[in-house]
Amino acid sequence: MSIIFLNLHLFMTQNEDTICAIITPPGIGAVSVIRVSGPKAIEIGNKIFFGKSKLKDVASYTIHYGSLEQNIDNVLVSVFRSPNSYTGEDSIEISYHGSSLISKKILELLISNQARLAEPGEFTKRAFLNGKLDLLQAEAVAEIIQSRSDTALFRSKKQLDGFLSKKIDTIKNYLVEAMGLIELELDFVEEDLQFLDKSQLVQKIETIIGHIEEILSTYKTGKYIFDGVNTVIVGRPNVGKSSILNRILKDDRAIVSDIPGTTRDVIKEEIVINGTLFRLYDTAGLRDSNDKIEEEGVKRAKNLISKADLVFFVTDIENSDDRLDKYFRESLDAKTIIKLINKKDLLSVQTLDVEKNSVLVSALTGDGFEDLFEKFNEFIETNKIYTEDSSIISNIRQFNSLKAAVDSLKNAINSLESNQSGEFVALDMRKAINHMKELTGEITSDDVLNAIFSKFCIGK
Repeated sequence: MSIIFLNLHLFMTQNEDTICAIITPPGIGAVSVIRVSGPKAIEIGNKIFFGKSKLKDVASYTIHYGSLEQNIDNVLVSVFRSPNSYTGEDSIEISYHGSSLISKKILELLISNQARLAEPGEFTKRAFLNGKLDLLQAEAVAEIIQSRSDTALFRSKKQLDGFLSKKIDTIKNYLVEAMGLIELELDFVEEDLQFLDKSQLVQKIETIIGHIEEILSTYKTGKYIFDGVNTVIVGRPNVGKSSILNRILKDDRAIVSDIPGTTRDVIKEEIVINGTLFRLYDTAGLRDSNDKIEEEGVKRAKNLISKADLVFFVTDIENSDDRLDKYFRESLDAKTIIKLINKKDLLSVQTLDVEKNSVLVSALTGDGFEDLFEKFNEFIETNKIYTEDSSIISNIRQFNSLKAAVDSLKNAINSLESNQSGEFVALDMRKAINHMKELTGEITSDDVLNAIFSKFCIGK
């Protein structure tokens, strides 16, 4: 069974059902909304809704006031006729007073009238299968819902609007054009006619690789935007790590004590700085200890350091440990390390030679924290988190598809340069095209779709 047939089979199976789910957040509120989508959506609504007009007779994009069967509640029902709805199917949305009891009663009423509860992400999945969204845009829907910062929201909206999809389509067109030249020559292989200038074709493919690698290079930035910047605060005991965390957050989040080893587990908090999410981790003081609990805390701290994007290495003016400093700089060459020299308030003269990537601060008074926040901003600028480029990839699926396309194109170049048969070149070019189609969902499998949409919330 081909992949395309699998998708068609999935589409036909799902399209037979009418689904329903609450699409507003759970809990008690002023208003809740239930969406119903599928071939019987308007028919079911017409049966259970009582207003001035029958829903089967009303126009699309209209809202109607009335009550529901069993007098459950007074409601507003919005009608969306296929294909002009979110899912591309006939849909209605029922707005009612935000009671969990009313929600339960309406869902039971819908199910008793041949609707079924939607699976996680099933509305968006249907939108994809009905051609309302491509797979990149569908992933953007989930990212918008999960956005924790202004930058993530802005980038997700750009992807939903199709900026990345358009760039991928342009690259696919370049690939199809190059593939056409190869296939033309294959059609006349028996006549021994040559249409291709191999050096020009290699140049074309290298240009396409350059376009794809340009998008691939945004993956790290995309991770920072959508997942946040993992920022780990490390150092010896009693240098003020927890006090620095509290000062950054402007909240007494971590317990502060002059007893060494107070922080034994990892304390995790989040803060948005200039539109970018930073995940802050306060860790146990790094030292040798016979205390098993503290030893485990140190182990967890070192594990976090290995996964960090940004490291704040804290010392103080009394206990600057060069050996520990050397350990970090040799072990974390690939990471951004900022040295924080704490307890500035203890300096009798407010002068101290501070090396380039260091900041002199006082967690007690807040002195120097403007310079510390500037280091956050420098990280944002250095990693181009505010870049104007709207074509940013955000997850490993997208990265892997693009990387596989590049690998196939490089194989095609190798085949050309070693004078192999055109069939080998064509095979690699088709693989590259298919990998690009995987990005937007033109070619995909049930397993991939299920993996993507199962991460959505129910109701989306």
